[in-house]
Amino acid sequence: MSTFAELGVNARTLAALSRQGITEPLAVQADAVPALLDGDDVVIEAPTGSGKSLAFLLPLVDRLRERSGPGPRALVVTPTRELAIQVERVFVSLESGLKCALLYGGVGYATQTLALKQGPDVVIGTPGRILDMIGKRLLALSRVEYAVLDEADEMLDAGFAPDVERILAQTYEPQMVLASATMPDWVTRLMRKHMQDPVHINSAPGEESKLEHGLLRARRDDKVQVVSRLLKIHPGAAIVFGRTKHGVRKLHRDLTRLGHECVLLQGDLTQGARDRAMDHFRSGRSNLLVATNVAARGLDISHVSLIVNFDLPDTPQWLTHRVGRTARNGAEGWAITLLAPEDSTLWSRLRREGAPDLPELDAQALLELGQWRYRAAVAAVQSAERRSGRRRGGRRRGGRPQAIPA
Repeated sequence: MSTFAELGVNARTLAALSRQGITEPLAVQADAVPALLDGDDVVIEAPTGSGKSLAFLLPLVDRLRERSGPGPRALVVTPTRELAIQVERVFVSLESGLKCALLYGGVGYATQTLALKQGPDVVIGTPGRILDMIGKRLLALSRVEYAVLDEADEMLDAGFAPDVERILAQTYEPQMVLASATMPDWVTRLMRKHMQDPVHINSAPGEESKLEHGLLRARRDDKVQVVSRLLKIHPGAAIVFGRTKHGVRKLHRDLTRLGHECVLLQGDLTQGARDRAMDHFRSGRSNLLVATNVAARGLDISHVSLIVNFDLPDTPQWLTHRVGRTARNGAEGWAITLLAPEDSTLWSRLRREGAPDLPELDAQALLELGQWRYRAAVAAVQSAERRSGRRRGGRRRGGRPQAIPA
């Protein structure tokens, strides 16, 4: 199918899409929309940037328009405030005329309480604030007929699972949608009690990915200087990921002292600070975002061309989500994962659990002559390995991690 009309999308929704210049469905939308319009439960597994939000929002809008009734009749649950805000923006862009309440923590209750009292058709929010509003008797989910868990693997992991289960227990057999870039087997096994014969959509990218991802060895004490040197020579927007809130605060401070104008995103910030950071980064007023995994999922920031993993993530899935912030919709993108000697045990575990076998980068070749030279950096390491007989990915014989040239 080549058009949204052929997928069964309502004429009014087609007009809203057309006003945004959206005329042809992406692969995940072509696969998911007909099944969702037919009323099937659906599991959507598709790469970041592939159009998952529109894939589950188009059927939501058209189904709720078919008939009116007391609500809320649709629910979208996301793991982060930023993703909830982004999904709500996509929903508003469809000009459905449906009322929506956006619920997330870190801000006051007045605006959200008013939205609930006005009788929303759709609720989009994070688990904690949704449960909070249920506890205040401001929200009831018994009429929900269409429920979405966005970034479902995180929503059903240990941290969120109890809250998500409590939320779903308030509903009565809604049509269910799970959406994520990574969908481990344990997620779908866990959801069997909530889904009936789900259709599994596994959409590959519409075109070959232009992501180039490599491993760069660096001493732990040198990593900040390594990142600074990389950023100074890379002209585009970048995200640098750390593992902990304290760690990214320190990294943000260190990079600022080295002359980089960067913004910080981590879970302890107030909502106002998080909104300002994202506004600065999206608008290009700052070209560098230093963040925890809170920025790794779902956020559609199309202009990011470099990802740096300052710290290794805890799982291969988090690595996938982090690097998925670049090389979106056919654009070129680069990812550099730093590996200190102390990281070797964790990296070995990540490899056993499915992390990719990344090509190793030569620091000198990477930054030669003041230009970004990814392919030359890979070739230089491979050439050195052939001379030394060292197997790629193994321990460097008698050597030490390279320093980035000054």
